[in-house]
Amino acid sequence: MPASIDRRRFLGSAAIGVAASGLSVSAKSNIKYDSPNTRVVVGIMGMSRGRRLAESFGQQPNVHIKYVCDVDSRRLDKVAHTVEQQTGRAPQKVGDFRRILDDPEVDALLNAGPNHWHAPATILACSAGKHTYVEKPCSHTPREGELMVAAARKYNRAVQMGTQRRSSPGAREAVQQLREGAIGRVYMVRTWYSSGRGTLGRGKAAPVPAHLDYELWQGPATRVPYKDNLIHYNWHWHWHWGNGELGNNGVHTLDLCRWGMGVDYPIRVTSSGGRYLFDDDQETPDTHTVCYEFEGKRSISWAGLSNNRHSPGFVTFYGDRGALDLGRGYYAIYDKDDKLVTKKVDGNYGDIPHAQNFLAAIRNGDSMICNAEILEAHKSTLMCHLGNIAHRTGRNLRCDPSNGHILGDEEAMGYWSKEYAKGWEPKV
Repeated sequence: MPASIDRRRFLGSAAIGVAASGLSVSAKSNIKYDSPNTRVVVGIMGMSRGRRLAESFGQQPNVHIKYVCDVDSRRLDKVAHTVEQQTGRAPQKVGDFRRILDDPEVDALLNAGPNHWHAPATILACSAGKHTYVEKPCSHTPREGELMVAAARKYNRAVQMGTQRRSSPGAREAVQQLREGAIGRVYMVRTWYSSGRGTLGRGKAAPVPAHLDYELWQGPATRVPYKDNLIHYNWHWHWHWGNGELGNNGVHTLDLCRWGMGVDYPIRVTSSGGRYLFDDDQETPDTHTVCYEFEGKRSISWAGLSNNRHSPGFVTFYGDRGALDLGRGYYAIYDKDDKLVTKKVDGNYGDIPHAQNFLAAIRNGDSMICNAEILEAHKSTLMCHLGNIAHRTGRNLRCDPSNGHILGDEEAMGYWSKEYAKGWEPKV
């Protein structure tokens, strides 16, 4: 994207993120933000992260949470009760998200299902005329991301990924500082993620619990027998449904890295790491380092440790005139001699502004004002996919800088898509 367009969209969407607070317009019009409006009606799919989305969207004026959806009836009951307490109105409880899409009153689907559901449900939502807020990573495979972009364009729908720091005022200001040359030419970015996860152990085959619709939970995924240590979280560490720590949390900071540096697709990707701590059911790395090289002598590196909480920081940008640390709720700029120039503490991680920005896109009829619009979401998610593909093949990848496709490696490109359960193949 040309720098002039990027700057215009950056500044415009920053203003929208503020202006949208408490203001609404009709989803079917181009009325200005400060005009009276009708409500925006939403349904929420997936009651883990979806519970947080219910809190963020439920407190916005003129937003009606009409549905909550989950394949686990116990979680469904809990969140429905929370929404009723917060908004004063009980949402309808459904087990199948397609009932939300069938309702002509619904304007948007908030898609917080597991990773393997992100793309298929979003594409179906777009085809049903619904806007979609989809949690990160936006896709389970690179091809799904491409299809999501195509669906958003074909049906002219707003599709926003839940990388909420794109709407954090502090993060936006920090990136603007980078754009204006606060540390000169940015040539390298480093980012880290650490956690204190324990072992998965070894799961055992077991009957599906009565409260869980495992068939629908699998949905587009090819069928695998149920085991007792999979749902609701450990699927993240199996390639069949998840994308490991890189896709689970790395996508947040890699998105910041790519955004701040102003790059799109890498030309080279290298990976090292593996399963270093436990001998259990986990397939994805618990210790993982990925390096991305871009045109113009620029690079990004990500280090993830799933089982050790110590971390040197969050994101650090290096330029030829200094450095910028972007932390959790703050940023700091240092000069060439590593002396602190300025530090700003914000503390706003962006959840509420991100919801407001998505609602503004719907109400103004302009999907391109989404701060994490699906094309940008796909580019950042693709970085996670490429890092995982480099890990799984054990080889460095060469990529086309125009679209991120892997060059000269048929086996690696074999991970670009996947097999689906019959009848669930995503189509645009």
